[in-house]
Amino acid sequence: MHVNRVTRARRRGALLAAAALLGSVGAATGPASAAPSGEVTAAKAAPTRPDCSSAYRIEQTLDGGTTWRMCWRYDTESGLILDKVSYRPKGEPRPIRVINSAKLAQIHVPYDDGRAEYDDLTGAGFGWGLQNIKGAECPGGTVKKVKVPEMGTFNGLCTTTRSRGHAYRLANDLGSKVWQAQGKDLLVYTVNKVSWYEYITEWRFSSDGTIAANVGATGKLAPDDYNGTDGRGWPIGKGARDYATSHSHNVFWRLDFGLDGSNKGRVEQYDSKVTPPRRNGAPKVRTTRTPVTRELAGDARTMRWWRVVSARGRNKDGHPRSYEIVPGPSAKHAGRGFTRHDIYFTQNRACEQFASNNIRDCGQGAPKSVDGWVNGENLVNPVVWVNIGFHHIARDEDQQPMPVHWQGFQLAPRDVTAMNPLTPADLAGQNGHHNHGS
Repeated sequence: MHVNRVTRARRRGALLAAAALLGSVGAATGPASAAPSGEVTAAKAAPTRPDCSSAYRIEQTLDGGTTWRMCWRYDTESGLILDKVSYRPKGEPRPIRVINSAKLAQIHVPYDDGRAEYDDLTGAGFGWGLQNIKGAECPGGTVKKVKVPEMGTFNGLCTTTRSRGHAYRLANDLGSKVWQAQGKDLLVYTVNKVSWYEYITEWRFSSDGTIAANVGATGKLAPDDYNGTDGRGWPIGKGARDYATSHSHNVFWRLDFGLDGSNKGRVEQYDSKVTPPRRNGAPKVRTTRTPVTRELAGDARTMRWWRVVSARGRNKDGHPRSYEIVPGPSAKHAGRGFTRHDIYFTQNRACEQFASNNIRDCGQGAPKSVDGWVNGENLVNPVVWVNIGFHHIARDEDQQPMPVHWQGFQLAPRDVTAMNPLTPADLAGQNGHHNHGS
């Protein structure tokens, strides 16, 4: 999908607007107390003390008694940023801090024919393309006003709840009783327009403690961007004359964890190996844990996963609290060093904010992408970078408008609570070994 002259002009206009923005890059709007990512200090927040003013506060109690709290702000490159995210499940005496700061860190868009390549956050005006959201797009929720420097004020942030189907289901052995619940998520999202594309930046917070981050790409195919001679596209329209050029969307997120209010979490990698059966035996699986003590560029594999472990908190069973990183489907792009790995763990540096084309000042000669920041430092205050790729080979159904294609990942709570936080009262005693005859 070659970028046409109109598209290039729109990108240049966005860059000129960025250069003129008060003489500085990355101006943000939000609560005065919201520090830049990487500069949040560990603190035990009082449960009743708000971390930000009401205009920048999101708080939602979901079915089952789970309450999510967070602050939001808006940055002219990253777009929506969520700070000080805490989770208070039923039965916990106070909120559990999960994340200091979470945001998009890049949308890298290289085209298959090698003629175009973009960093949509730091090179194409992503933050200045915030769109107004009407009430019909935020059913049952609230649309918050967002100030974008030199662009004005937008009805740009939706907070609402969405049903997600079964939260759990359990039938007793006799089949005489079924425990089941339908879950709801807190949904927080914005829409940003970059040329012909529109990106939906979505965060979902579930009543069981799960966090999901997704980016949905929609909008339209560039109307003049067809080339039927290079063999790197798909025929769109009548016959086999017009070809939309194929390209990739490599989306990065930056997560600064702060489990239980401490920046000093630790990272662990788990790998499971299957041994085929011998004779009439059964296959066996052995799982090993590897502490990640130094910066790492990691690759997803079958039966491999990572978790970030609290340095401070334990659940009521005495187990360290943690969150597991669960990547979604990804088409890894081997074209650049920073896209060759699925996950990066780096030591927190305030200037390291964007996975590619980093526009913060890290000093003369400093690397400009996340792969260059993995240089063997000890992981004391780890930052997690998640890379999820999508190779977009256009189809007739992409016009017009283009259906949303999603890419993202989940953060799954692992031992944050001693039991499922939605456990019904009459099953609350079944923690660990118990009588299964009920």
